[in-house]
Amino acid sequence: MEATVPGRWSAAEQDEIWTRWRKGESFRSIGRRFGTHLHAIRRFLARTGGCRRPLPRRAQGALTAAEREEVSRGLAAGLSYRRIAAGLGRSHTTVSREVARNGGPTQYRAGAADAAAWRRAERPKAALLATRPALREAVEAKLEQRWSPQQIAAWLERAYPDDAEMRVSHETIYLSLFVQPRGALRRELTRYLRTGRAMRFPRGARTGGGRGQLRDPVSIRERPAEAEDRAVPGHWEGDLVFGRGASAVGTLVERTTRYVALFPVPAGYKAPAMREALAAAVARVPDQLRRSLTWDQGKEMADHVRFTVDTGLQVYFCDPRSPWQRGTNENTNGLLRQYLPRSADLKPLTQADLDAVAAELNGRPRQTLGWQTPAERFLALAEAG
Repeated sequence: MEATVPGRWSAAEQDEIWTRWRKGESFRSIGRRFGTHLHAIRRFLARTGGCRRPLPRRAQGALTAAEREEVSRGLAAGLSYRRIAAGLGRSHTTVSREVARNGGPTQYRAGAADAAAWRRAERPKAALLATRPALREAVEAKLEQRWSPQQIAAWLERAYPDDAEMRVSHETIYLSLFVQPRGALRRELTRYLRTGRAMRFPRGARTGGGRGQLRDPVSIRERPAEAEDRAVPGHWEGDLVFGRGASAVGTLVERTTRYVALFPVPAGYKAPAMREALAAAVARVPDQLRRSLTWDQGKEMADHVRFTVDTGLQVYFCDPRSPWQRGTNENTNGLLRQYLPRSADLKPLTQADLDAVAAELNGRPRQTLGWQTPAERFLALAEAG
């Protein structure tokens, strides 16, 4: 195979590099595929801290490259803006503005106009920590004390309960360290992380023959932004809590209210049985409080596509071995161990038994809820419709 020049990969080749990286393939293996040294692959990925930036997208309603070509041809043929616009199904003002901002009728060229449109669209949003100095200083101080990003995010909620400007997710902290947006966190603070790395690595197992991998999972990075800040209710996190033998109980936690719903899996947690049990549990939730579900990449969710079709609830998956990406559920599962110890056989538990456990947990006041209970918050939202 002819060696590829490092740093000059095509868009398709770059996409393949990122795909292989996210699946856990090594630098050496990826380099072998492209006929280059592993260090070239590492340098390419390290430019963004191992975090892939979202691909640019054409704004809805914007002229396409093909439409710009038709504009160029119409101008060359001497057609009026109205004639060109009619052929495109666009307003004549759209065409006139397009031509005016790209040199006028005599200078307009479709390729140059399309390239200019992409350049104008590149307006990177300022990083959150770069625009809030007080928040940045607080985060940096805790990082220097070797606090994890998740601990910092939780502490900020408690320390500044009435100040929305002093809020940041642990994921944003990680990205600010690894991706290094201008004016955000200092790169040297990465040495205080547990791993001490300045680059994010895939945390899943190295790829083998593909056994046990979910098909067509939708990444947590595609989850609506509203789910991250907990401002909009109806976004759930789920998992299984295991007991003795092959026994398990399904757990669901609503991110905004911390409301817990439990469900048995009497037929086991293989994909078909899990899909039916989870669908039955979701059916008990009011329609207005069903927006998304976040799960880990367990094989029990192999039927996630059919589950979404049956229930209308989109499932988003965490990265492999990244339980912190559904931290609310992980914390709740820890609390549930008081009722569902690992040494217990969970198979005999009925829905009534689990509802009693959930009711007790949902009746505890939470500091994060202003000392209200999850049940109070959830009931208020359900009644509000």
